[in-house]
Order: sequence, then C-alpha cells, then structure tokens
Amino acid sequence: MSVVWWLTPILLPLAVAVVTTLRPGPRTSWLLAAAPVPALVLALAGPLLPAPALSWLLLEPRLALDPVGRVLLALTAVVWIVAGVYARTEAEQRGGYVEWWLLSLSGNVGLLLSDDILTFYTAFVVMTLAAYGLVVHSRTVEARRAGRVYLVLGVAGETVLLAGLLLAAADAPGLRMAEVAGAVAGSANRDLVVALLLIGFGIKAGVIGLHVWLPLAHPAAPFAASAVLSGAMIKAGLVGWLRLLPIGALPLPGWSDLLVVLGLATAVVGVALGLTQRAPKVVLAYSSVSQMGFMTLLVGVALAAPEAAPVAVAAAAVYALHHGVAKAVLFVAVGLLPSAGGTWRRTALLVGVAAAGLALAGAPLSSGAYAKAWMKQAIDLALPGTSVTTFASLAAVGTTLLMARLLLLLRAQRPGAGPAGRPTPGLGAWLTLVVAMATLTPLLPPVLLPVLATPDSGAVVAEPLWPLLLGLAIAGAVALAQRRVGVTMPALPAGDLVVVGERAVAGVARVLALLAPPLTAALSRWTRAVQGAALALGRRDEGLDRLEDLLTRWRTGGAMVALVAVALVIALAMPLL
Repeated sequence: MSVVWWLTPILLPLAVAVVTTLRPGPRTSWLLAAAPVPALVLALAGPLLPAPALSWLLLEPRLALDPVGRVLLALTAVVWIVAGVYARTEAEQRGGYVEWWLLSLSGNVGLLLSDDILTFYTAFVVMTLAAYGLVVHSRTVEARRAGRVYLVLGVAGETVLLAGLLLAAADAPGLRMAEVAGAVAGSANRDLVVALLLIGFGIKAGVIGLHVWLPLAHPAAPFAASAVLSGAMIKAGLVGWLRLLPIGALPLPGWSDLLVVLGLATAVVGVALGLTQRAPKVVLAYSSVSQMGFMTLLVGVALAAPEAAPVAVAAAAVYALHHGVAKAVLFVAVGLLPSAGGTWRRTALLVGVAAAGLALAGAPLSSGAYAKAWMKQAIDLALPGTSVTTFASLAAVGTTLLMARLLLLLRAQRPGAGPAGRPTPGLGAWLTLVVAMATLTPLLPPVLLPVLATPDSGAVVAEPLWPLLLGLAIAGAVALAQRRVGVTMPALPAGDLVVVGERAVAGVARVLALLAPPLTAALSRWTRAVQGAALALGRRDEGLDRLEDLLTRWRTGGAMVALVAVALVIALAMPLL
C-alpha cells in the first residue's frame, strides 16, 4: 500500500500516456486532467504512509515529502489539473502532444518527491526534454527556433548541474539530498559547487542573463503548456536551490549578496523588458522572469543567516505557490479569450486577469500581499536594517505597470467569434483556479508551514497599498502622455539577448563573406606555389632520395626516439619536482 501511495503520482501519468497512445481521441482526453490528481491527494493528505524502500528498483530511488515539498506539490498538481482540462482541446490539433505533456508531468512530480540526487536529476532531465515537445508542438518556424534555444540552454544547464552534483557527491557520505547539501558546506570545492548549482538551476529559474528561453518558449507553446511551464516547471530551479545549496548549515555572505542583487536586478529588468512587448504571452513570460527574481532574492536571504533560513525557505515556497497559481490564471485566460466572443464570458475573463494582475502586484488582502508579507519577514530576520525591503517594494511598482500593460493589450484585442450560448472550453476549471488563487496562499501555508508567523493586518493591507497606487498613477500618467503627445514605448524583440547574439553572428558571417574572395584568391595562390615547389622537387629525384635516406638512417631514428624518451621522462617527473 505504501508503494501505491508514493509511486502513483509519478507512474500514473506514464500509464495514461500508454492508454492515450493506444486509444487516442476525445474519449480519453479527460485523463490529462485526471493524471495529476494523485499528486494533489498526496500533497493535501501528506505522507500518511512511510516512504517505501525501493531497493528492488534500478539505482534504488528514495522518496520523501517535507512541508515545503507539500506546498510545492500542491501548486504543481493544481496547475497541471486545470491546464489539463484546457489542454484537452489543444491535444486534438496535432499528434504527440499528449505524450509529451504526460512525460513532463511525471518528471515534474518526480523531482518534487525525490530524496536522492540520482532520482532528482533523472526526473529533472525527463521534465526538461519532454517539455521540448510542448514548445515545438505547432511546428512553426518560430516554434522551432524557440525549441532550439530552449534545448541548447536546457542541455547546457543540465551539463553544468551534473558537474556540480558529481563534485558534491564525491564528498558526501550518501546520495540523499540532505547528505549532499551538507557535504557542499564542508567541501574544499564549495564555491565551485555553489557556482555550478546556481548556474545549472538558474537557467531553469529564468534568472536574468539566463532567461532568454522564456520569452521565446511561451509564445511558441500552446496556452496550456505555457501555463504549466511558467506556473510549475520553472519552479524546478528553485526546488534545486532549496534542497542542494548549504542553506542553514553556515552563512555564505558573498553568495548571499550576489543572489540578493541578482534577484532584485531580475525583478526590475524583467519588468523593463516586458513593458516593451506587444504580445500578451511575451509580456507574461517577462513577468515570470521578474517574479522569479523575488524567489532568487529569498534564496539569497536564506544563505545570509542560518537562523533565518527556515523562514526564508518557507517564504520562497509560499511565493512560488502564489506566483504559480496566479500565472496559470493569466495564461489560461489569455488562451480562452479568443473563444469567449463579446459575451459576459469575455468580461469575466478580463476581470479574472485584473484580479491575477493585482495579486502579482501585491494588492491588499490578495495572495501576493500575504506572499510579500512573509518575504519581508524573512528579509527583516536575516538582513535587518538594510534597504532590501524598500527595493522589493519598488520592484512591486514595476509589476503593477506590467500588469496594467497586459490588461490594456488584452482589451485592445478584438473579441473572437465565440459561439453564443455555448460554454467556453475550460472556463469552469479556470474559475476554480481563480478561487484557488484567492484562497490557497492565505490558508495553506499557516497549516503546513508553522514557522511562518501570521502577518498582521498592516502587513497585508496598508504596506502593499502604496506600491500599487504608485504603479497605477505612473501607468495612468503614461497612458495620458501617449494619448496627448503620442509617446510610445520602444518595441524590443522577444528573446532580447538571443536576438543580439543572432545579429552578431549574422554580422560576422557578412564580414566573412566580404573577406572570402580575397582570402580564397590568396589561398589559391599559395596552393599553386606549393604545388610548383613540389613538382620542382620531384624533378630532382636525387634531392628526395637524399632526404629519405637521412630520415631512415638508424642514427637519425635513434636520436628521435631518444628525444621522445627524454621528453616523456621530464613530463612524468614534473609533478614530483
């Protein structure tokens, strides 16, 4: 029974993939929404039965679920269930979507339940590679380009991550996550391992500079896939940091300062890049980059002081819960709007978008207000007397601006030709997700994470008010300036650094193309000169015979062998000197 309780959340998606492959069609598409249900049951009920000993399986995987893991597993299951309802309509567009979807789900759940680095890394790789099939599902030129960027960065991140895990495991007494994290704290290669883990997981987390796959993958992927990419799978980088960095073992002020600065920079730059976009899905992608900056900041806070680490880790999990559900609400709503027509459904969707945007901005009494209140608790505990909290509040002003821009872009879109009187596919599940957005973050963490003190009314009502009002005021002033003066935001291409790199490569290619004719002519002249010299030497057979005789004499060969032997002796002796 214990094996069923723990393995069903991981293996059921794989079994459903087999069923839908053998019997494809709308009759089995409901299984997409059913596959994540065991993960939600495990997250809410908890590990009622002890984790089974799986020594009979290859590599002896180990499973575990702590309170932080339960919060993240609940987030993952809720997002995948609702997105699975909407994915039923997308799955009919082209074959292979269901299989990639379910493989990604299995990997996502597996890495959350894993308790050893082999199982974690295997699930991480499965999720990353399977998600490539979701990104390129439409097979368009844009999708293939986004898929290439995603795959290159994904494989690079996993390679760096593997190097870090191998170095950490070399000093660990076992392969459990806690053992490896403890070994990192005392390792002679600690800084190198930490750097590798930060880069490897930072690509998945979308940290600025490593974020370029996000604004390309989201517009290319179907809407339901974008919801799980941004709502759940992007959090895998955060999970890796929380479990494998030496959090709570010792203070790492240098790395802490780096992550705090990097997190704030990610939050600000993500907003700045998002404000220049015209497509709603790209705006949402840059919003995810910005929001992951706050979670990166909390990881830095956790590394600052061991006594504050439990609060910072719990706050990071809660922030991931808040952001994941709110972002899923936004992505699914953007996908539902074209089929909503001009009816009340469109109005309801726009109201839900506004509510989710306010939550991300940290509006009073929203899920974002609670998440930011707990974030500030961790900052005040680990970094008292600093201005980090003020900078985080200013970054929330940027989130307000970005969400206002998203709402204006969606309102400007013409209503689609949705059929009157017919339900919009997935609308009921989306409404359930809106309710989860409003309730999960305020209610679930105090039950599962008692280390977090319940915020007072001022922290969730008064303090979040001024960033929201300031952001709305700036947005109104910008809108007024655009209307009266005609000032518009500059449009930057999605992918930013990728586009810069592509243009640089194209420029180098053009330069090489210009230099090719003279280089080719010079090479041709050199080739003809060599050929002429060889022919001239060939006509003088006695010269070739003399050279061959010299090289084949035993004394010459012996001298060469002696020289090689001396060189080898010197090379072998160098480490001993």
